[in-house]
Amino acid sequence: MTEFKYITTEQDNGMAVKDILRHHFQFSARMRNKIKREKLVHLNGQQTPGWIPTRPGDVITICLPEETSDFIPEDIPISPVYEDDSLLIINKQPGLVVHPTKGHPQHTLANGIMKYMLDSGGSYKIRFMNRLDMDTSGLVAVAKNAHCQASFMKQSQAGLVEKRYLAIVKGLVEADNGTIDLPIGKPDPERVERAVMEDGAPSLTHYRVLKRFQAGYSLLELALETGRTHQIRVHLSHIGYPIVSDHLYGETNPFLIERQALHARKLALLHPVTGKALSFEAPLPEDMEALLEKLR
Repeated sequence: MTEFKYITTEQDNGMAVKDILRHHFQFSARMRNKIKREKLVHLNGQQTPGWIPTRPGDVITICLPEETSDFIPEDIPISPVYEDDSLLIINKQPGLVVHPTKGHPQHTLANGIMKYMLDSGGSYKIRFMNRLDMDTSGLVAVAKNAHCQASFMKQSQAGLVEKRYLAIVKGLVEADNGTIDLPIGKPDPERVERAVMEDGAPSLTHYRVLKRFQAGYSLLELALETGRTHQIRVHLSHIGYPIVSDHLYGETNPFLIERQALHARKLALLHPVTGKALSFEAPLPEDMEALLEKLR
């Protein structure tokens, strides 16, 4: 069970409990209504209505009810980078779909997390705050309650979430750094491919060249300001530098690596409960390290 706590001060003297919630907890209006409806607020250990005035030193706690998911638990390796009562950050291996879909109803990261949760005695609804393509490796964040998921979305919209990727692309990228500002859409509703389209959604990708290889490849670091499906893959392919072994966007070389050479290396955000700045990094996986060795 997730618990939020606040101890009132002299400045809060006489303020109603409901106003304390509004001013000192970062809950959305929807979450505040849920808290009120389900009577989840306690004042000094006792359930309390929102109109009760507070005094300095009062302890206000909100205990969100336990939830769980109904994914089928499967013995899939999970590599936690960070975990607390609110968040679970995982370094996802390539070749794994994040969430069950019509085409992949099982054998997903969600199924592995379900078993990991049950084995560790946890109980929470698995809410993915970001998603990676099946063959992209790296950091995936899970919110353990609706408040944390809403906080992440709000931070993302405000530009407070930092996501950085590493990609190995075909071609020698000329500029040391640059920005790709091109809208992305879905040309065919029956197909998974995305493309740069005039009427697409605004999409912004920043890139920086970390290394160029004489064999005709480049290692890039990328930062996203938007999170469109396949954004990095579409943008890089469109400007003539497709990611190595990205069969969907024009560069298939299974002799170098068996999946697209894309890795979500860094994720930074503010903790949804404490407000503390958090930053996580996932090392480059073995297959991409091996690819760099080949190119050297």
